[in-house]
Amino acid sequence: YRVTAVCPVGGSRSVEKGRRTAESILKRMRRMFEQIGLDDFKRVNVQILGSEDTYGEQAVKRTDSPREAVIWLAVHHMQKKALELFSREIAPAGTGMAPGLTGIVGGRPKVSPVLKPFFFLHPKQNVTIDIFLNGKHAETFKEDFNYPHLPALEENIEQKEDDLKDLPIGPCSYRLEELAYTRSGDKGNSVNIGVIARHPLYYPYLRKAVTAQAVEEYFKHLIQKDSDRRMVTRFDLPGIQGLNFVLKDSLGGGGIASLRSDPQGKAYGQMLLDLRLNHLPDLKTLIEE
Repeated sequence: YRVTAVCPVGGSRSVEKGRRTAESILKRMRRMFEQIGLDDFKRVNVQILGSEDTYGEQAVKRTDSPREAVIWLAVHHMQKKALELFSREIAPAGTGMAPGLTGIVGGRPKVSPVLKPFFFLHPKQNVTIDIFLNGKHAETFKEDFNYPHLPALEENIEQKEDDLKDLPIGPCSYRLEELAYTRSGDKGNSVNIGVIARHPLYYPYLRKAVTAQAVEEYFKHLIQKDSDRRMVTRFDLPGIQGLNFVLKDSLGGGGIASLRSDPQGKAYGQMLLDLRLNHLPDLKTLIEE
């Protein structure tokens, strides 16, 4: 089971107050679990929205704290009654812990079961497709399976970079947003990030700089890596001057199984726009010419 508490915090040092409030709630609950013989949480995720927790090492270093922040406190437990107790004990945080906690978004958080999709392949010839129109059976679709089978694609389709060796370099530095658009979304527990050049002349420089290795390093704090295998694959789409990245195991379970504030990876593409590309020529002049 899972439950998520979302609580705004206002005033100076709101990030620090929010983090300490979340830690105090967890400490209190663990003490209560121990007293009544319940196991500890299976998983816990604490984020302070407004502090750039999601960015990891890419977060902007600030000397001052924002005066508004939001506690995102999500937990997993194997027993429903443990999270029902947790849900009831959230309310006292507003009256007895750090000042400035303004309330609980949506009221007392609700306990829900953790559902995870299980993906598998099933032979198409074993699936019957019946078509109904206006409530009446029209026909049964039968596909022709006598077509030749194509070989499977290789794991990594990142094109060879022999044609990029002669690209000029220069003293300029750009944020990815200056050279490309991005959009992202979930594929189960993986994220798909599309990158499209703002101008065709930018595309070879994007291919050279925005590699699978660079993207994996940028998002390493969000990827669950349990081996030496590569977790990011890049597919080149020269027809639209685009790059397509697939980040495996990067959503903490994905969907409603994830405890993160962005379980579908909708912000990953926007985060990647801050990737810094260095040692490039003056590309804006290149376009003008």
